[in-house]
Amino acid sequence: MSTVMLHAVVSVDGFVADPHDDPGPLFDWYFNGDQPLAAQDMADPSPGGLRVSKTSYDHVRPVWDAIGCMVIGRQLFDITNGWEGRPPTGDHVVVVSHRPKPEGWHPEASYSFVDDVTAAIATARELAGDRMVALTAGDVGGQALALGLVDEVAMDVAPVVLGSGKRFFGSIDTQHLLEDPHVVVQGDRVLHLRFRVRR
Repeated sequence: MSTVMLHAVVSVDGFVADPHDDPGPLFDWYFNGDQPLAAQDMADPSPGGLRVSKTSYDHVRPVWDAIGCMVIGRQLFDITNGWEGRPPTGDHVVVVSHRPKPEGWHPEASYSFVDDVTAAIATARELAGDRMVALTAGDVGGQALALGLVDEVAMDVAPVVLGSGKRFFGSIDTQHLLEDPHVVVQGDRVLHLRFRVRR
């Protein structure tokens, strides 16, 4: 069965974006290196594409290659317009939403719209097969963690204090224990961490 990894770039104080959904300097490390990191990036603003340090590349590339399906919330879908039907990683996307796919939106895209977090994770596991399910942080990710559906938490911690904004774990209000980090990689302006969820 595939592993479900809750993942995002995060500030030191636990935010994935400011109150207006702008990640701001959290993504600076995606553009400060010399290693091209090919992806259908979320509206990549850099003419040269993603370019990370060699250390970050050696960590990120295998993780991205292992992803078979992403699970995202409707807000991220709307902000990115679903990356125009081309997921930044993996082959499939499951969108947690009470609204259906927009009429006429990229009919060829392998995107499923599911109105329940548990059903969304089950659909993503099926689509991912033996590969990983990448679950975006925020409200949907926090709900999945609270429901016991997350196997690992992965954070790319940027040395930024945002002060306010969208929280990594959304509005989760219960305690959850993680194991000690089994991955700790220091990149350039980012610290890559992965924790297994304690069962």
